[in-house]
Amino acid sequence: MKIYRFVVVLCLFFLSCDQKTKVEKAVEEIPVDIKVERFDKVFFESKPEDLAKIKKQYPFFFPAGSDDNIWLKKMQDPLWREVYTEVEKKYSNFEPVREEFNALFQHVKYYFPKTKTPKVITLIGEMDYNTKAIYADSLVIVSLELYLGKNHKFYEFPNYLKENFEEKQIMPDVVSSFTYRNIPVSPDKDLLSQMIFNGKQLYAKDLLLPGYSDAEKIGYKPEQIKWCEENEEYMWRYFIESEMLYSADPKLTTRFMTPAPFSKFYLEIDNDSPGRVGAWIGWQMVRSYMKNNTNVTLPELLKTNPKEIFEKSKYKPKK
Repeated sequence: MKIYRFVVVLCLFFLSCDQKTKVEKAVEEIPVDIKVERFDKVFFESKPEDLAKIKKQYPFFFPAGSDDNIWLKKMQDPLWREVYTEVEKKYSNFEPVREEFNALFQHVKYYFPKTKTPKVITLIGEMDYNTKAIYADSLVIVSLELYLGKNHKFYEFPNYLKENFEEKQIMPDVVSSFTYRNIPVSPDKDLLSQMIFNGKQLYAKDLLLPGYSDAEKIGYKPEQIKWCEENEEYMWRYFIESEMLYSADPKLTTRFMTPAPFSKFYLEIDNDSPGRVGAWIGWQMVRSYMKNNTNVTLPELLKTNPKEIFEKSKYKPKK
């Protein structure tokens, strides 16, 4: 009997691997050639008299009515030029990142065949960590000053934010922006709907970034993933017993959904917990839903009502 079970498990394992290989082989056959334009190089390596030409080439970076003196000052400002020097030091060879973009959009086109192949434009922005990477239909815009490495001297941000100022976070951030545009806004504002929304984004990373670890997909340290796995049942029981799932209390968003140094259960475990545990739980719900509804495609998942996903997920936390 034991030998029989072993053979069955082994067959299922190889069947799963073969299926995954078929998907990846199909992905590899999709022709994608991402073009990259380094606006940061164009801007900081141009002369002031070339500003008009730059504005004509990249009009979307220059708001109508803005004073040219603002841009001329930035072009020549020693601090901004130092930022550019540091960016160029790290990204003088952008080819490895471009290849990552190629692999990402091969996967995007596999699951979303009608998606246009975007052009990637890099820039140096205003250190706005809410807009590190933006997907905008035919463009992907990446603010390279926010991917210099968490220990860079320029960063005066809390550690939980700096942790994701790494090159490896560019693709997960792009997928977050891509899925945000493809998930319908739910009229429900309760905690469960927010969990599922974030869970959809993270599940998309499972398929679009198969070579990335769970920690990289959600922006955690490996030990934070381990903490969530070990405390999954406890967290779920807490949400259920506190009747939080269908609550639209905005405080729950800041406690469990938004980036933070830790989540706020108001218990002793708080200091050990990572922020955004609600997103992690939502991720497990969506994974469970897709495991139990294998005929659902990724585009269909993104459009499915959060309550339906929850009900059909048959989610049970691991003990």
